[in-house]
Formats: sequence, structure tokens, C-alpha cells
Amino acid sequence: MPNNFALGNEKPWSRRQLLKLGLAGAGVIGAAGLWQMLNLQSKSIVKVPPLDMEAPDDGTNPMKMLRDFDYGTVKQENGRTIREFQLTAGTSIIKLNSAVSYNIWDLNGRIPGPTLRAKQGDRVRVLFLNKAGHSHSLHFHGVHPAEMDGVRPISNGKATIYEFDAEPYGVHLYHCHIEPVTRHIAKGLYGMFIIDPPTPRPPADEIVLVMAGYDVNDDGHNDYYAFNGSPHHYMDHPIPIYQDQLIRLYVLNIIEYDPVVTFHLHANFFDVYRYGMSMTPSEKADVITMGMAERHILEFAFRYPGKYMFHPHQDAIAENGCMGQFEVVAQSKSQKTVNNS
Repeated sequence: MPNNFALGNEKPWSRRQLLKLGLAGAGVIGAAGLWQMLNLQSKSIVKVPPLDMEAPDDGTNPMKMLRDFDYGTVKQENGRTIREFQLTAGTSIIKLNSAVSYNIWDLNGRIPGPTLRAKQGDRVRVLFLNKAGHSHSLHFHGVHPAEMDGVRPISNGKATIYEFDAEPYGVHLYHCHIEPVTRHIAKGLYGMFIIDPPTPRPPADEIVLVMAGYDVNDDGHNDYYAFNGSPHHYMDHPIPIYQDQLIRLYVLNIIEYDPVVTFHLHANFFDVYRYGMSMTPSEKADVITMGMAERHILEFAFRYPGKYMFHPHQDAIAENGCMGQFEVVAQSKSQKTVNNS
């Protein structure tokens, strides 16, 4: 298939290359930048306990990924606000446990890829460079023209640009769409793509959880599972959250080879915003069933301090890595005052 989008072999993202694309020299910071600033300020009243940032010695850092949102670079071009992201596909090795390592395809050196974030109506521009040794692509869920659908292969060493308007608001995803798609996703080429609504959601401690599997034997069955790339990490390093703090979980199921998975939270119930495409919850539950590529916003607050597990209710998946804990920390009176102000 001809690849009319592919650029040359010269080093991409250099100023010279960007000038060739007509992208350099654009103005920076417009309404979208102001929205981003206000969005971050609103989060500043949310208290987040200190994190144990100890990371495995590979391309994953599950603690950092929890609250790491990539808002891109905001520019003004011809009166239009552009939110620009850069994603590079590569290869790396991660440790699934003390004895097993696994070769993955990554995005910007991590698995899952960066959590991209835009506001509904932004013009999104994604500069994609493939350095992963095989043809890959990026397919974004959402509404966009056919030529931006990300199904055309980008050869190793080539680059392309995806550009479209961010719509509709919700929790979406992006992933490689080159056959066999199952293998390309299972090897790590995926990430979350959040489009915020025009009216921001209430302030909350916002956390990303991406469920994935690893088929290390290439037999079409997962051997390990993980939240945010690393099996059992959040069991060994519980996620600290504050008592009575509103938690907003952005949850994505990207587990290949298993047709469905559930998500269960211990000792609590959560409000469900299916696909994040509503400002009002559709239901309250403590277990939700998610097919492949389903994603939701789940909101809750814990009444009592302590450690509480979360995991799929398929025990084999949980026992093989997709399991974690929240550690609910009691707040001081001063912290509660800040949160309620």
C-alpha cells in the first residue's frame, strides 16, 4: 500500500524538518493553553499524598504513570488553536518479574504510551515517528476524516502526521492498527486519549489505570497481566489516596486474547460514567464488565483509612499480575478545609 504520508529518512522533529512541514514559528499559548492552565489550577486544590516513585529498571514507572497527563504543546496557527503531540515508537525490554523479561514495542520509551489530553474542539496534531523496526501506525478512537484513521502502515524509520479535531469528549484510546493488530497491541503500542468536556468536571484526584496482558510464549494466551505496564506493582506499592477525597479513575481495558474482563473495587462502590461521555453517572456498582477497548470513568471516595484491593474478578487474571491496592490516608483538619474550600 503506498504511504503518501511518510516523510524522508532525515532526523525528524528537527527545526529544519518542522519548517518543511510549515509547523515551526507558530505562536504559543491561546485559549486552549489558558484552559490547560485553569485545569491544572483547579487540580491544585486536590491533595495528593506523597508517592513512592521507585521504578523498575526498565521502560516502566507505574507510579509516575498514575497522574502523568500529556497536554501537548499549544500553538496558534492562522487563528486556530493547535495542540501538538510527539510520539515515537521504539523497542525496549521490561521485567515482568525477577526471572522473566519481555521484548516490547513502546511509545516514547514507555508502556502504556503517554496519556494524551485535549479539550473538545481543539485541533489535535500528532507527529508520529516509527523507530520500532516494523511498520506501525496510530489509530485514534473518536471522530475524524478517513485519511486520519491511522490504518496505513508507516515503515520503520519513517514519520507521519495525524491531524483532526478533538471530538467527542470522553475517555478514548489510541493504538497501532497494523496486522496482526492483536500482536501489535499486545506488544505495547497503545495509550489513553482523554478529551475533556467544554465545562470541566469537578476537581478530583485523577488517576489512570490501563489493564493489559503479556503473551510471552506467543501461543495466543496471556501469561501475565498488569495495570500500567508492570505486573503486581500496585500490590507491592499501594497507591496512596486521601480519605474522603473524590477519586476519578480513568480505566481502560486493552487486554488482548481475553474477550472480557471485569474491574472490582473492594469495600466501596463507584459512580460509572460510561466511556466518560456524560457529566452524570449511569449507575453505581462495585464490579463493572469491560470488553476489549472499553473504558470508563469511575468516581468514588473512601470513608475509612486502610488498604483496599482492586482487580478484575476473574481470579486467574488478578493472580497473574492485574491486581493492586489503594492505601487510604487519613486527612488532617487543615487538609479537609482546603479540599472543601
